[in-house]
This record gives sequence, structure tokens and C-alpha cells, in this order.
Amino acid sequence: MSTAMLKAFWTLTARKALAARHAETLGMLKCSSASSAKAETESVVNLQREDKLTSKTLNFGGRREMLDARRLDRAVEMLAPLLGKRKEELLPVPPRVHLSTGIIARVLARSTASADVAEALYAYADAMCTRHFQDRVWFRGIVEFSNVCRKNCGYCGIRRLRRGVVRYTMSQDDVLECAQFCMARGYGTIMLQSGELQSEQRIAWIVDTIRKIREQTTLMDVEHGRGLCVALSVGELPREAYERFFEAGARRYLLRVETSSPTLYAKLHPPDHLWERRVECLRALKDIGFQLGSGFLIKVPGQSLRTLARDIAFMREIGADMVGVGPYIWQSDTPVGATWEEAHRGVSQRELEQERRETVELTTLVIALLRITLGNVNIPATTALQALDSVGREKALSRGANVVMPIVTPSHFRKQYQLYKGKPCLEDTAPQCANCLDRRVTWAGKSVALFDWGDPPSYAPRFPPPPLPHNATLT
Repeated sequence: MSTAMLKAFWTLTARKALAARHAETLGMLKCSSASSAKAETESVVNLQREDKLTSKTLNFGGRREMLDARRLDRAVEMLAPLLGKRKEELLPVPPRVHLSTGIIARVLARSTASADVAEALYAYADAMCTRHFQDRVWFRGIVEFSNVCRKNCGYCGIRRLRRGVVRYTMSQDDVLECAQFCMARGYGTIMLQSGELQSEQRIAWIVDTIRKIREQTTLMDVEHGRGLCVALSVGELPREAYERFFEAGARRYLLRVETSSPTLYAKLHPPDHLWERRVECLRALKDIGFQLGSGFLIKVPGQSLRTLARDIAFMREIGADMVGVGPYIWQSDTPVGATWEEAHRGVSQRELEQERRETVELTTLVIALLRITLGNVNIPATTALQALDSVGREKALSRGANVVMPIVTPSHFRKQYQLYKGKPCLEDTAPQCANCLDRRVTWAGKSVALFDWGDPPSYAPRFPPPPLPHNATLT
């Protein structure tokens, strides 16, 4: 098929998909099962009980935003002395608020002890998020294309030595089909995620896949000619591999440091997994020009509030453009999971449920502080929050997050990519995940940004978008 014919085909396909998408209404969208329908109904009721806000129009940078002005005013009154700031420094909402590690630790301690302080923090983080992103939320379609991994991270469900994991690697055609789905749904970004392999065969495969995604989705993007932004999360690799990925057209890379503490990192990993190597990779990715994504676990064994405060400050120090944080959820047959199980031996179900609630609250407090201290970066409402709380992602979106990451991995592979116990959405198809998250974003009072890469302001001024042809020309 000629380039012109291919372009015409994708033009028709994209237009049909867009027309179908705009024809959907929230009332027409169906849950994947009756039980999920009941759970989602309960989620709406719970969220509405928690967020009874009165809207009042404020103006940020010439854009009209609907915010609860009284709620924000009360929040600033409470937060100003805690943050060591004057009220005039916090209103109008600035691009970011610089806080020392000590103050961050103090805020975490106070907000975990006081629901009023926590609510003030959430309100201010939401205002900060609105300042930079209005009410928009961006989708990043995740394709977990392989669970083959050479690493043995102590907490991970696909670690090399974990028994009972059926290893798989998707074909390139399957990955490209997922990319076409993401483009047709208007996701803007596709995230290719896998275990870590450093072989030339794997690196060359990724390079070729990036190029083909860029070529095919650029042809589909008849309005803007940009195609999908390609993001990667494939581990620690030589700098030369990162450079090849960037040259092929990838523009985002997620490599979670998991903790800013070398001591804690050593407890979570075997001796040959070095914190210094992970940080070296992060600096190389930043230097090459990637939008840098990183992040850390929350409530992992051995962590303290002071450690979390340093983690937040570390994200600022490395210049992260995206910060993904999620609650630690134990996985069986892993070293860290065994530590967690031993610490929770004899704990009642009621106590476990209370701990889950506290973990969700702490995770969203960290999200709020990340938003306040970093300002204009992307922060996802991670899937793991939903594993602990049916409205966990909605809470995150109302407390500073601006990205969600629907799983696009074909259903028959999903069960073999369980990084943690109880991962949601394993039985759902990619369209069901998309529809579910559409509703969740709406329930959180936000709107989905379609056909947009969603580059954070922290990154956009530094580098132009990749040129159109990655070995492709439009005629």
C-alpha cells in the first residue's frame, strides 16, 4: 500500500473513531460486570459525600477556572504558618512553593495527624494543579509488552527469581495494534513498559517499534500530524541505548528511583542493584533530553516520614517532569513481601482495612505536596491507589494529580504482569478501561484532554517536539 493510500485509510479510520467517541455519553457506557457497576455506583456516592464544594469563579493567568474560593481561603489561612509563608506568598497561587525538607516533613506529620490540615493541603494542591492545567486530565495508554526481567528487585511481582510467573513478550504487531487503539481513542501518549533486558536484540526491537509507532500514528493524525508521543519504562540501560531510543522518536522515560535513601534502597534490592547506578541513569536521561519521569514507593517497610520528605525534595533536585508515586502493596513470594507478611502476622482484618485507608491518605498527601513543591510537572493518579480504595484515583485527581494511565495490554497477558497483589483491571479490555476512566475523571470534576501529548510546562520550553518524519513522509 502506498503512503498516500495508507494516509487515506488512516484518515477514514481516525475520523470514524473520533465520531464514535464523541457519540458516546456517560449514560451509555457500560461496566465490565454487574459487580463493577455496583462498585462504581458506591464510588460515586462516596466521592460526592467527600467533595461537596461550592464553585466560585477565579482568574488564573487570564483563564477562568471554577474553584471553591472560600475553601481555598481557609486552606491558606491554615497552611501559611505551617509552611513558614505569609498569606501574600500563597495567594494568588504561585507557580510553586519552595519548601525545605524539614518543612515538608513537618507538614507530613501534621497532615497525617489532622484531617483539617490534610483537607487544607488537598485544597491548595488542587488550586495549584488548576493554575497549571485547568481541569484537564491526560491519558497515557500503558502497554506492558513483556514481563521478562533480569532484575531481582525485592518487592516486584515479575522479579527474575519469582516462581509461578508465565513469561511472555508481545509481538511487534500486537504492540502496533495497541498504538493504533491509543491514537484512535485520543490518548496522546503510549507508554511501553517491560521488565529490564540489556541485550542488543531487545534494544533494537524497541528502537524499531518506536519508529513504526511514530510513522503509523503520524499518518493517523490527520489534524495535527504529530502522532503519539512514545514513552518508555524499560529499566536501567547503557546511555547509548537511551540515545538510540531518543533518536528513534521516544520523548519520555520513566525510571522510578523508589527511594532517595541509598540505605533503604539496599534493603529493597540485592547487592548488585545499586542506587548510584539508578541515579546515574536518571541524570543521563535528563541530559539526553527526555522528559524525565521518576517516583517512589509509599509505606514500604523501613520507610519514615522523614524519608518521604527527602523523596519529595529529591524529585525537585533531579528535575523530574513526571512523578509517579504509589502505595506499596505486598506481593507473595518476594523478599519485601515476606517482611511485610511477618510484620502483619496476627493483625485483624479491621486493622488491615484501617491501614489501607491510612496508606491511601498518605499517598494522596504526598501527591499534594509534590504538586505544591514542584508545581508544573505531570503527576499520575496511579492504578495501585484503586487497588486499595475504589475511589483512590478520583481522590488523587482532586488532590493534585493530572494524569491517568489506562492499561492497553491485551487481556490475555495482563494476569502475568502483576507487580503487586490485587492489581485491578486484569479482566477488562482496553475499551472497558478507557470507558471506566472517562467516568472516573468526570466524577473527579475534571475533563479528559484528547489528542494532546500533554507536555508539562516544566519541560515544554526546553525542547521542540520531534520532527515529523521518523523515516516517513506525508504526500
